[in-house]
Amino acid sequence: MRIVDYLRLTLSSLRSSRMRSALTILGIAIGICAVVLLTTLGEGLRLYVLENFSQFGSRIVAINPGKSQTGGTGGLLASTRPLLVEDAWSLQQLPYVEFVVPVVQGSGAIEFGNRVRYTDIIGTGSDMAAAWRFEIAQGRTLPDSRGGYPQPWAMLGHKVKQELFGEQSALGQFIRVGGERYRVVGVMAEKGQMLGFDLDDIVYIPVERALSLFNRPGLMEIDVTYRAGTTAQEMAERIRQRLIARHGVEDFSLITQDEMLKSLDRILAILTVAIGGLGGISLVVGAIGIVTIMVTTVHERRAEIGLFRAIGATRRQVMWLFLGEAILLALIGGLGGILISGLALAVLTLAMPALPIQLDPFYLLLALTLSALVGLVSGVLPARRAASLNPVLALQSE
Repeated sequence: MRIVDYLRLTLSSLRSSRMRSALTILGIAIGICAVVLLTTLGEGLRLYVLENFSQFGSRIVAINPGKSQTGGTGGLLASTRPLLVEDAWSLQQLPYVEFVVPVVQGSGAIEFGNRVRYTDIIGTGSDMAAAWRFEIAQGRTLPDSRGGYPQPWAMLGHKVKQELFGEQSALGQFIRVGGERYRVVGVMAEKGQMLGFDLDDIVYIPVERALSLFNRPGLMEIDVTYRAGTTAQEMAERIRQRLIARHGVEDFSLITQDEMLKSLDRILAILTVAIGGLGGISLVVGAIGIVTIMVTTVHERRAEIGLFRAIGATRRQVMWLFLGEAILLALIGGLGGILISGLALAVLTLAMPALPIQLDPFYLLLALTLSALVGLVSGVLPARRAASLNPVLALQSE
């Protein structure tokens, strides 16, 4: 039997039961559409998160107080000494270091006249904007406090400035940060959000004053950016040796931007696969539909199967005839699901332009392959049943 004959017989069988075939195809199409939509949105979310983390630069080493240790009853966080501002400034002399940013964070009331806004307050250094790639729309950065206790100067995020001053210039104005009087020396350019954290709704003050304001003994983090010409591992090792020399023990944790991005990428990739797996549940329903229709088809076409066998068709030919029907049903459903998902993604893009959508051809090919696999697996049992029918008994069932 030629391939053309297989295809002609399969199509004629599908046409003879249009409603049943259409419902089966619809079930597969819905399953494929769910898989494509969920994996596409998951992949878009993964790239969106990675892009947001990368906007601060790729050559960054973050230092946090405390060292994760194992032993005893499990993970133990032990810190014999907090990270000090002096620790941060000592790292500036290391080779290849570009900027050092001490960080301490809290929240409080920001007041100007009769207006009050409760928002995040970050204590940091003068290199913050350059290290984190933040642009200054007006004014200047915070003062360099390495020569002594800094002046009470503040920089405002774009949203804080708009809320407190509107269209009025904020430069030179006095505000109260946590009850203390500060002069505004700079306004940051609009930055947007990162993972739900509004980068424009922040007030920046000198790190020494923030430690006093929040009554903290040490820093929450030190970010070190470094120039090209060295690797992240080499830079991290230099930092480790310098801080061990100052503390006498490794009571801090280091993480490079490369490690952070790799870990995040791995987690988000697993999440994307898991989300796609949820959509695959509907494919199981579609597979059950194919099994049902094929079992019914075999029962209804017993006489036809007997006739095929009587005129010389082998068991393998009969099996491939019904198996091809199941695969064709699944492939048509798969193509329909891809078309539906394409239309749905186009509508989502027009309705919500900010939604991270990343259509990967790999997932389209995977969806089509998956639909064919579903048809193959679902059709094996009915096809084997059809091939095993006794031709004489099958003809007698007419």
